[in-house]
This record gives sequence, structure tokens and C-alpha cells, in this order.
Amino acid sequence: MQQVSRSAALDVEAFRADGFDLRRHLSRFLDCSLIELEARLPVGTDDLAALHPGAFQPEDATTFYEDTVGTGHLLELAAWHLTSADYIADTLRLQEQFARGHLLDFGGGIGTHALAAAALPQVEHVWFVDLNPHNRQFLQARAAALGLEHRLSVHRDLASCRGQRFDTVVCLDVLEHLPDPSAQLLEFHRCLAADGTALLNWYFFKGHNGEYPFHFDDPALVDQFFRTLQAHFLERFHPWLITTRAYRPL
Repeated sequence: MQQVSRSAALDVEAFRADGFDLRRHLSRFLDCSLIELEARLPVGTDDLAALHPGAFQPEDATTFYEDTVGTGHLLELAAWHLTSADYIADTLRLQEQFARGHLLDFGGGIGTHALAAAALPQVEHVWFVDLNPHNRQFLQARAAALGLEHRLSVHRDLASCRGQRFDTVVCLDVLEHLPDPSAQLLEFHRCLAADGTALLNWYFFKGHNGEYPFHFDDPALVDQFFRTLQAHFLERFHPWLITTRAYRPL
């Protein structure tokens, strides 16, 4: 693939146009034609949901996301990003507003936010963390194609980043998949710089018709999450009318 310079063609309008060349990146990574990919994308979410309930055990969510879903998660995320471009574009605008220094993209999926952050001049380095090995490999391939591989590093978990302090934490569409999201908030609090910013969202809801079977929604878990959030973070105002919130640590 032809490389581009660090900041070229990775702005919000470029994402709205083609998801940072997402279709071509994904077709090459999955070794399928663009025509075949277009046929697979609309059913990506249904194919992943079909794994439930037998394959998904709440007490072993890590194994599910690391091993069981395979490349199916790439297709689901790609379909979501391409069909929800307006919403995700606003999360990119929000990231551009707050991102700086060392940025952690936790559960970064197909790499949209990591790539956009790596192209920002105020970001020194992006730390991309994702359990799924296919997601990590895909992000590395995309970064190389866009000439950004030197701006980021790829990790399975936060343990491999131990001791690193982050100026920005981005965690989008992840917390509702964790059996203990409160513990994850505390991890973010420990590794976030005192003047840093965390960009977070969550959706503790399985859907009106069970369309989100992998989301945790236990009321006690949700109550504890909000108590932890309010005890350790203060919300920062931003003008974007989206579910993602900005926080600074207390």
C-alpha cells in the first residue's frame, strides 16, 4: 500500500469518506476481494452474536475475546464504524480536543482512534492495547500502510505497559464488556497523569431484544461502576452531543 505522511489524510473528513481506507485494509488483511468483503460486512454483527450463548461465559470473558471471536470481531467493528461514521467522527473530534503526549487506546479494536491520534502533532506516542491478536495484527498492518508504525506500539494488556504514565486514556465501547469495569477505572486512575484526560463511554445494556448479548448489565455492577467513577474522576465539559465523556482524575 502507498504510504502517506504522518498527518496527511487522517482528519475527520477522511474518516467520514472511507474510514481511513478501512475496506481496502480489511480486504487485504483477510485476503478477500472487496466484493466478498461487502457481502460479509452486513452480517458481521449477526455472525458474532450467533456465538452466544454457548461460546460466551461471563466468568471467562478474556478467553472469549482473545481466542473465540477470531477475526469476526474485525468484521463487526468495521461494519459499526462504516455505518456509524457521523457518531464516530464526533468521537474523533473529541479526541483531537484532548489528546496529547502519551496516549493509551485501551481495547482499540480496528484502530480508528489509535491511527487518528498517531497523526496528531500534539501526541508523542500511542499505546494500543487489545486482547484480540487479530486486532493487534490488523492495527500494525494499517499503521505500516499509513506510514505511522513508528508512532505507536501494540500490546496485549496494560501489564506490558507497566510503569508507563499516560497523558490521555481513550476507552470506547469497552467497559460494558468487562466483568469488573470498576477495577478497570481504578487501573486508569493509577496510570493517568494528574493533569491527564480520560475519554470514556459505556453501555451496560443487553438490548431490548437481547441484541447485545456480550454486554454486562448487572445492577450491582453498574452501581459500583458509577460510585467508583464519581469517587475518582471529575467530568470535563465538551461540546459534542455524544455518549463519550471526558474526565480528569481526582
